[in-house]
Amino acid sequence: MLNKIIKFTAMRKTYYQRLAGMGLLLVVLFAFQEYTSKEKEDFSGVKFVTEHPAEISITKFDPNELDAKQWQNLGFTERQAATILNYKKVVGGKFVSKQQLKKCFAISETKFSALNPYILLPETGKDAGSDSFNTSEKRAITVSRSFNPDLYTADDWQKMGFSEKQAAAILKYKHYLGGSFTSKEKFRECFIISEENFRKISPYLLLPEKTPAGSGHYSKNTNPEKSKIRYYAFDPNTLDLEGWKSFGFSEKQAQTIINYRDRNLKGSFKNLEEIQRCFVISPEKFAEMKPFIRLNTAGITAHASNQKTELRQQEKTDFSKVDLNSITFRQLIEFGFDEKAAGSMIGFRKKLGGFVTKEQILTTYNIDKELTQKLLSTAPLNASAVQKYTLLDAPEEWLKNHPYFKYSADRIIFYRLSEKDERKIWKLLKVKPEYETRMKMYLK
Repeated sequence: MLNKIIKFTAMRKTYYQRLAGMGLLLVVLFAFQEYTSKEKEDFSGVKFVTEHPAEISITKFDPNELDAKQWQNLGFTERQAATILNYKKVVGGKFVSKQQLKKCFAISETKFSALNPYILLPETGKDAGSDSFNTSEKRAITVSRSFNPDLYTADDWQKMGFSEKQAAAILKYKHYLGGSFTSKEKFRECFIISEENFRKISPYLLLPEKTPAGSGHYSKNTNPEKSKIRYYAFDPNTLDLEGWKSFGFSEKQAQTIINYRDRNLKGSFKNLEEIQRCFVISPEKFAEMKPFIRLNTAGITAHASNQKTELRQQEKTDFSKVDLNSITFRQLIEFGFDEKAAGSMIGFRKKLGGFVTKEQILTTYNIDKELTQKLLSTAPLNASAVQKYTLLDAPEEWLKNHPYFKYSADRIIFYRLSEKDERKIWKLLKVKPEYETRMKMYLK
């Protein structure tokens, strides 16, 4: 009996399921019939819009009026736009010709060709009318002797016959190149120097004809990020281990040059021949470096004079009266230092331009700290003759060779082109507090 009841229940359940399925099918068929019976809607008035990618629209423009965003609208990256604006500052704050604008390394040949028809500038500086940087300005340029343009001040250029603004623009162009013209070829590219004046000045320039290989200065065919060696004006008597290494020497070769200078030559190269005779400096390498060598003859003469004075001193030295900024190599040996330690201390003092505090002496390499402490407690230190500058007027060569400034030198030189507030320059430099304190010891 129970089995019959279960069987009947299952049959009834199946019946209702089939009935529900048939009902759903009827609903779907009815809906489809209603849809197909409607009149077809008219879509003839509907138009589809096709979006085309935005293209750069170029109209005639004055590059002197564009800001960073507008340069980017012309297809340049944010970094390229910033470079163009910095270049405008370098050339005096205003582009005077297409020829000048073309020299900006952020603008490729292809890009310039595309923009050229729309640029509202004369083709060359000679067509620039009465602009204050016009190179065709009728001023007599006179040159009477050979000279190194890297060492010329604004006053020197004005004495030659250039206007005040032209002299300032020449110096800014030198800054743009990295602090050195490097060759007659690069000097000729300065937009202030007309062809006529270049022919007049060229025979007197103490520069190589072509830019030395590996000089690393910016040019249209040089990528500064890929340059392995960047030369700059330097005094071989103050260059340290890292400085020689930056010129392509290995650490061992750099140390050999320093030992040759400090031991064999008693601390100073007297002439170019002595540098050339150092066996780790090949003739090819010497030829590359030669245009950048600045021997401080005044310092060498003073050193020679000190040596003669030392030879005359036969009596025992009273170190309580010897200034640590003038103590000699011989006197350090007399106090008990070995030659390596004495040479290191004299060399470090020379690179610094003099000690400002006694604590600095303790940071000298290769010294006996205990013996040095004894010397410091005995001998006085007079720092009144130590040369100091501001960040704005410090010479480039001094910045690049001073142990405390050389790693920030390029950034200081760049920032001060447009920024005249030293506090803002310090913020841009972002050096560690201990480094800033050390640097400020040599600033006014």
